[in-house]
Amino acid sequence: MQIDYTLYLVTNRDVIRDATLPDAVERAIRGGCTMVQIREQDAPSTDFLRRALEVKRVTDRYGVPLIVNNRADIALASDAAGVHVGQSDLPAAAARRLMGSKRILGVSVTTVEEAVRAEADGADYLGVGAIFPSSTKPDAKAVGLQTLQSICGAVRLPVVAIGGIREDTVPLLPAGLAGVAVVSAILAQADVRAAAERMRLCLERAGGRRGR
Repeated sequence: MQIDYTLYLVTNRDVIRDATLPDAVERAIRGGCTMVQIREQDAPSTDFLRRALEVKRVTDRYGVPLIVNNRADIALASDAAGVHVGQSDLPAAAARRLMGSKRILGVSVTTVEEAVRAEADGADYLGVGAIFPSSTKPDAKAVGLQTLQSICGAVRLPVVAIGGIREDTVPLLPAGLAGVAVVSAILAQADVRAAAERMRLCLERAGGRRGR
């Protein structure tokens, strides 16, 4: 299965201005987002599942993979394309066993050692960050550009940079990335579709950031 990680949208309902979550996701996809991760950190399971199903109806319509943050059970119950886990979540090897071989497994890493282990445990791609200061996750451990580049060189997996990714920070990223993950730079903007279009154009101008 060929996955396009170029512009990876991570949801946060708190930053959306004047749209429902499904509407905002649709606008972002129409603007060029190629993948969507639904993140509902504090939502009860019933609400998380309901929202995942609502968003999946949108992503299915556009043929875009939906990834569920952290919750393998919600990913399976909603028939999402996959799950994304962090270092303090369900271990990647366990997530792979639950999800099977046909679903996507993403793993957040901050070091080369974590990246190599995630690859061995069956990850399909890595999320690396925070690369730059992020208003969405101000307490996220800083990774930095040098470590990001080292991780890209240490694994054969697609690597997606996250944390403080904006139009002005994209040109600072190293070549070889599969894509970038964005929250506020798209969803917090007055015109979500236009923001996604600008980010996509920025990535195209930066060049060399799609796939390895």
